[in-house]
Amino acid sequence: MAENEKKELNVGETASLPKKKKQPGKKKPNVFARAWQGLRRWCREMRSELKKVQWPTAKETTNNTLTVIACVFVVGVFIWAFDWLAAGAAKALITLVQG
Repeated sequence: MAENEKKELNVGETASLPKKKKQPGKKKPNVFARAWQGLRRWCREMRSELKKVQWPTAKETTNNTLTVIACVFVVGVFIWAFDWLAAGAAKALITLVQG
């Protein structure tokens, strides 16, 4: 609303907003039709985005999988070693206290 229109309004009055005219014969689709249209649009967009993806080759996938398995093994060994040392330290501390 323009500044001069705000000044012209008295207290308690509201500005009348232009109302949208309904076009005859044009109905709003029901909730299920809109949901179906939205789902179809989402699938279309997802498909177009997936066409843009640069998929890895079989060799790249194998190399990445082997790298992940090796890293998991190495981290597992470190966790096992730390757990073994912590358990030994706890046992040594308990025997010292019981002494």
